[in-house]
Amino acid sequence: MDEKEKKHLLNLRRHLLSGVSYMIPITVAGGLCIALSFLVGGYNGFETEGSLAAHLMTIGGGALGLIIPILAAFIAYSLADKAGLAAGFTAGVISNTVGAGFLGGLLGGLIAGYLVYFLKKIKVPAIVRPMMGILVIPLISVLAVGLLMLLVLGGPIAAIMDGLSNWLTSMSTTNLILFGAILGAMQAFDMGGPVDKTAYAFGLAMLSEGNYAPMAAIMIGGMVPPIALSIAAKIRPQKFSPAEQKHADAAWLMGLSFITEGAIPFASADPLRVIPSQMVGSAIAGAMSMIMGIELMAPHGGIFVLPLVSKPMAYLLALVVGVAVTTALVLVVKPDLEDTKSADTEEVLSIA
Repeated sequence: MDEKEKKHLLNLRRHLLSGVSYMIPITVAGGLCIALSFLVGGYNGFETEGSLAAHLMTIGGGALGLIIPILAAFIAYSLADKAGLAAGFTAGVISNTVGAGFLGGLLGGLIAGYLVYFLKKIKVPAIVRPMMGILVIPLISVLAVGLLMLLVLGGPIAAIMDGLSNWLTSMSTTNLILFGAILGAMQAFDMGGPVDKTAYAFGLAMLSEGNYAPMAAIMIGGMVPPIALSIAAKIRPQKFSPAEQKHADAAWLMGLSFITEGAIPFASADPLRVIPSQMVGSAIAGAMSMIMGIELMAPHGGIFVLPLVSKPMAYLLALVVGVAVTTALVLVVKPDLEDTKSADTEEVLSIA
């Protein structure tokens, strides 16, 4: 790996952490509002128009809808300063629109930031320079990133999701352990993104047909990541940034409420280690749920709908095992921040 590649990787880590730090407050606020909705109104209380639960759900859902745009915008901001915000927000909003989710926002923010960074490096005549920051760069970057997200990411993602849905339908009558593991892992893969939503939509379809087992596996798979990462951050805080440690105070409650987005800040900061770890734990929990024949008639609510679970003690056992596995894996594979800083310092010195 040459010096330019090392420098690029070093900067990439910093940019991702910047996006995470700005995203965490809105993630916590939105997640807690939804948790409060379930607390005051039960799993379907928000369906009553004008109720406190409905208002809390609307506020929380609106806040969580900002997670991806904020993540993308401030990754771009870290790369290109204020000039990157317009393209970054655009990338995040369109990522939500086309169903590209968390991974689309992550990629879109990086593309937006790098694009604006290089646009700012272009030498232009003095007469054009005043218009670059307020007209030329925003227009070009927003158009380029917007078209890229719409035309390149949208179609393939939609096709992949359709294929996944059809595959899940064919899987539902075969190996129960594998089926449950897949449903659980899909929840942990992109935490509210298109893969997560495909599994969830499949679970809803199965509920309408009177098959309540898939929803149990799906919900438990979505609960595992935020709870496990919150516990891991408490056990070994030296492995997590100060912003992540603060988020851990609320992430466990988001997990118990089946708000998988509570794991996004942790996954954004270290996706290559965190996402596989949480997928393993969620897969194990989902497989246990299916093999033990656990059923759930509620489409949401997390721990607040435990009375509607056919085998609550077995369900809690599967949850505890999944959380324990993910927590252990994260603690094993994730290095201490001091080790990371030391490695970064060595890279900077070698570059210098």
